Amino acid sequence: MSQAANQEVGAGPGGLGSDRDVVIDVQHLTKRFDGRAVVHDVSMQVRRGSIYGFLGPNGSGKTTTIRMLCGLLTPDEGTGTCLGYDIRTETDKIKRHVGYMTQKFSLYQDLSVRENLEFIGRLYGLERPRAAARAAIERLGLKGREEQLAGELSGGWKQRLALGACTLSGPQLLLLDEPTAGVDPKARREFWNEIHALAADGLTVLVSTHYMDEAERCHEIAYIAYGELLVRGTVDEVIAASNLTTYVVSARSGESISLLNQQLEHKAGVDMVAPFGTSLHVSGRDAAALEAAISPYRERGDLEWRRSEASLEDVFIDLMGRARDNFQ
Repeated sequence: MSQAANQEVGAGPGGLGSDRDVVIDVQHLTKRFDGRAVVHDVSMQVRRGSIYGFLGPNGSGKTTTIRMLCGLLTPDEGTGTCLGYDIRTETDKIKRHVGYMTQKFSLYQDLSVRENLEFIGRLYGLERPRAAARAAIERLGLKGREEQLAGELSGGWKQRLALGACTLSGPQLLLLDEPTAGVDPKARREFWNEIHALAADGLTVLVSTHYMDEAERCHEIAYIAYGELLVRGTVDEVIAASNLTTYVVSARSGESISLLNQQLEHKAGVDMVAPFGTSLHVSGRDAAALEAAISPYRERGDLEWRRSEASLEDVFIDLMGRARDNFQ
């Protein structure tokens, strides 16, 4: 891997503090399937009350990492603790304090909203499952839909119900595996408002996502590609550590932009070029080399160039390209 591999660029807002603030502390986790390392040598810490985002391409090891962190999968190598319990020997204790929400929303489609929550409350062994269900319905804005069948709900309402179900028992750790896939933007925003409210009350959240706007809502993020944890830290720290110099170039015609994309993507000094609407983002880690590469195009009258801050998406496109080369 490159020197950027497994790079920690910061300890997050306010630092880690005391050991009691650290909910997850793992070292050198490795997991293999059929002899292939799906996750390789991952070490990290997660603080109590933080929202920790996992990003990376499909098949990168995000879900496998999350499951090892909370004792749902046993690592082939590595050690660590989750909620103070050993991830190898005390997995049953960990699971009692974890809520897990998958993108498929594990609901009983032929039960109503109320029946789903009451049934799950009984599975958790809650003393007053009906009262817990009523409280969840009120808190998540489901009032008035209590008797509607789960299978008849839209994606956004199913999402709210699934969140209510997995937080019904008052877990200390919440796992969200691409929870907003296929959900409209308004429902996604309302969902994230609720996640931040839960985190403010001390709940720790691990979330995998492909959406850049959701990554920016996390307190800390980690980018994983082909089993390697490439970088982690706050969004600002990750962007700063990329050392990308970025230009946005626009043209009067889409044809010009398409041709420019083809011309720039293989030039020395250009590490990332990607279309964004009617413009291109052109980035490089060596500012002087980038300037030399784009200099012949700066004087063209049909192109408009402006210097820009690198976005989180710029950074991840760059990381993904480098990771693919390393994997090959």
